[in-house]
Amino acid sequence: MTRIGRVQRTTKETKVSVEIGLDGTGVADIATGVGFYDHMLDQLAKHGLFDLTVRTEGDLHIDSHHTMEDTALALGGAFRDALGDKAGIRRFADAKVPLDEALAEVTVDVSGRPYLVHSEPEGMAPVIGRDYDTTMTRHIFESFVAQAGVALHIHVPYGRNAHHIVECQFKAFARALRFACESDPRVAGVPSTKGAL
Repeated sequence: MTRIGRVQRTTKETKVSVEIGLDGTGVADIATGVGFYDHMLDQLAKHGLFDLTVRTEGDLHIDSHHTMEDTALALGGAFRDALGDKAGIRRFADAKVPLDEALAEVTVDVSGRPYLVHSEPEGMAPVIGRDYDTTMTRHIFESFVAQAGVALHIHVPYGRNAHHIVECQFKAFARALRFACESDPRVAGVPSTKGAL
């Protein structure tokens, strides 16, 4: 069975439509109006092997904050819906991904409990491209976990280039998420002693 989640979110600030297929091949069709964010969501699809369609119209005349935040909220909700009851998944996973001088270490628990621990080098360039505010990276992940119900730990112990620091986070996040929601043939039911996630 193909696991697909869809969310549409409309506010006075944004209009967002997200569809994610967890058992895909990494096909991405992304348009948020924020070029570098589109590039990061492409990485999520490609390295997570998720089929991902995102359409966001946001108040970019103000800034990119609402556009990125609301897209991440919708993405988290679609991911949660696609997972269903989580029966048979691995649940826990981690990944380390280098990008030239930068390294990201990501661990995820598809627990049903949202929690984020995030650290990255200080002193990064404030903007990547035209309008990606680098202080938004943490908030994007916060917004995702709030709706997806996952515990996510991201650590970037070193890196110099802001583009590399952010991109290796998304790639490692994609890999860890992919492994956590893959099926484990040895797991019967939900991987929790509580019987529910």
